[in-house]
Amino acid sequence: MHDKPIGAGDEGAATTAEQDHRDQESVLRHVLSIHPEVLTREELIREMTGSASSPAFAERDRIERAVRDLVAGGLLHEDGKLVLPTRPAVLSHSLLDA
Repeated sequence: MHDKPIGAGDEGAATTAEQDHRDQESVLRHVLSIHPEVLTREELIREMTGSASSPAFAERDRIERAVRDLVAGGLLHEDGKLVLPTRPAVLSHSLLDA
C-alpha cells in the first residue's frame, strides 16, 4: 500500500506515496536539467545512483518506478532506450524557472 510510513518510529518518516513523489520529482528535475541532451534509462539510473556498477535493486527500482509513473502522467516519454521529457514538461519547466 502507499500509505505505510517508511522508517516507522522516525520523526521524519514518510509514506511510500511521499517517497514516490520525491523520486518522481528528482527524476524529472534531472531529465529536465540536461535537456536537450538525452539519456538512456541505464544512464539515468547510473547518474542518479552514482553507481558505475550495478546499483542496488531498491535504488534501481525507485528510479524505474518514477520513470514509469512520469510516463503514465505524460511528463516523460520513452523512445526505445531513451528517456525524454515531453513538450508539456519542458514548457512547464521553462515557465516556472523564468
